[in-house]
Amino acid sequence: MVRRIPSGRVMTYGQIAELLGDGYTPRTVGFCMHSSPDGTPWHRVVNAQGACSTGNIVLPHDKQQRLLELEGVVFDKNARCDLQQFLFIPKTRSQKHASLYKAKSTRGEKR
Repeated sequence: MVRRIPSGRVMTYGQIAELLGDGYTPRTVGFCMHSSPDGTPWHRVVNAQGACSTGNIVLPHDKQQRLLELEGVVFDKNARCDLQQFLFIPKTRSQKHASLYKAKSTRGEKR
């Protein structure tokens, strides 16, 4: 799921936990990000306030924010990005199926 977050966009730990379902918490997602394999864009996952939560884990402490800034994510003076602007909301399977159904149902209609 994290590999599908496009450059310049973010998801929150809680958002990912909710999409994964029962048994997952934002903290669990954070632990997974900390031990994720190389190539995983871990830096695109932020906390619910739009801030980086890796200051005590990653060196240098501002590495996550700097990586996101290189991708065009803007942070305010409180080191938070605007989630209304940068939050990535992936399409769920039900949304994909609904859009496919809608496209099929309108093919034969006259406009």
